[in-house]
Amino acid sequence: MEKIADKPSGDRARGSKLRNFFLRYYIGHKGKYGHEFLEFEFQHDGMMRYANNSNYKSDCLIRKEVFVNDIVLEELIRIIEDSEIFKEDDSDWPKPDKNGKQELEIRIGDEKVYFKTSKFGSFLDIEKSKDPDGQRTNSNIGSTLYYYLLQDIKCFVFSLLNMRFRIKPF
Repeated sequence: MEKIADKPSGDRARGSKLRNFFLRYYIGHKGKYGHEFLEFEFQHDGMMRYANNSNYKSDCLIRKEVFVNDIVLEELIRIIEDSEIFKEDDSDWPKPDKNGKQELEIRIGDEKVYFKTSKFGSFLDIEKSKDPDGQRTNSNIGSTLYYYLLQDIKCFVFSLLNMRFRIKPF
């Protein structure tokens, strides 16, 4: 009987970036319709969770969970690393206010970053920040990168959800 060489399987076969990967995004506020929010997360095992709560016109909480494979996680990691968001600092970004907040937490390998800022409805909100000309300086480029990274990640998530569940997130 011929012995086949042992191949690493499960977590041993995955790179350290995948084994230690985590992403969570939250945006929400509390207003006259209660706590309204959008939240999604990816875990190292491929679990993607999505929640969208809106009480406007008696809407209800939408929750979806799906497993994605390593190829999907690797593409998400590539998008994040290409953005160079790990080099940024949110200390000069607008603080959460009565209009709500957004949070982004990412862990890839040994790197971890956590951002907490006010809601950006559009790029115009970034231009209206306390230092609109500062968007071209090193101290505030981060909020622009953050905005565009979030646009990419949200499109990625909604595409995955649409392929699997055929829902309308907005």
